[in-house]
Amino acid sequence: MGNNHKLPDPPTPPALARKFTFRSIAEKTAKWLGSSTTFSIATLLIVLWGLSGLYFHFSDTWQLIINTGTTICTFLIVILIQNTQTRESRSIQLKLDELLYGTKNTRDSLMNIEEQSDAEIDAFQREYKLLREKYLNRHKKKSPPPL
Repeated sequence: MGNNHKLPDPPTPPALARKFTFRSIAEKTAKWLGSSTTFSIATLLIVLWGLSGLYFHFSDTWQLIINTGTTICTFLIVILIQNTQTRESRSIQLKLDELLYGTKNTRDSLMNIEEQSDAEIDAFQREYKLLREKYLNRHKKKSPPPL
């Protein structure tokens, strides 16, 4: 069951400079890529590329430039997004584990639910759906009638 005592903070391992550098670059880049400035710049580049088609007579090379550029950018941004989402997901999971650990009457099996099989997770989901329905039905009975 859940515990009410505080766990000591884990010792901080020595940070590898390469990981820290990638993490900080990834965070700053993700923040910048999600800004309205970046959207405006990308829109401007597309308009300029479109207009340049008049000069290059809409050639195959002209089309290849935008196709190659967007493919490379998409590839790198997907990696960047995956990195930031994985980090955020791990952080949220740890925060939830800390809340569960410190709450009375919490089942310890919920602390590692992300490690359990899909069938086990589905069973928890069905159980909580029934609990929600019971809760809502109980509170509907107690609610005053609408005016």
